[in-house]
Amino acid sequence: MTDTIPYGHMMHRAMRRLMRELLEEIASLGKLPGDHHFFITFDTNHAGVDIAPWLRKRYPEEMTVVMQHWFDHLTVLEDHFSVTLNFGDQPEPLVIPFLAIKTFVDPSVEFGLRFDDEDGLNGMDDNIPESPMVVVDSETSKDTTEDPVNKPKGDAEVVSLDAFRKPT
Repeated sequence: MTDTIPYGHMMHRAMRRLMRELLEEIASLGKLPGDHHFFITFDTNHAGVDIAPWLRKRYPEEMTVVMQHWFDHLTVLEDHFSVTLNFGDQPEPLVIPFLAIKTFVDPSVEFGLRFDDEDGLNGMDDNIPESPMVVVDSETSKDTTEDPVNKPKGDAEVVSLDAFRKPT
């Protein structure tokens, strides 16, 4: 056992669980509510990723898919999800393990998660950063300091977890 709490690893697991629960809800609805849509970027070389050979050839390292108006057969399991998406009027089934996901973004509400590391593959990973995800929200405080964690990116802001810590 280590002398520190693995917050980074715990946050990665919680955020992947959030994605799984969200996709389970979408699967039960059969559609995305309102203007919601997802951009999901994943590592095409990750174990368990199953995509058509022509997609793997076109996207040999990573791929971003969009779930919006047309998707079919969304099935969510503990460690992965599968969905059929339309690529130029050609439906293609995809199997994407949650550990393969690099980013998950819903631009309709300026929400996003970024996973900087392949955590969970070999148990606890001491190299996971303390803030492994980015939550984008343009309605957060307008901190103009030069702190790179709080510095705005474009029209949105990166929310630092420091904002939620109690003062000592």
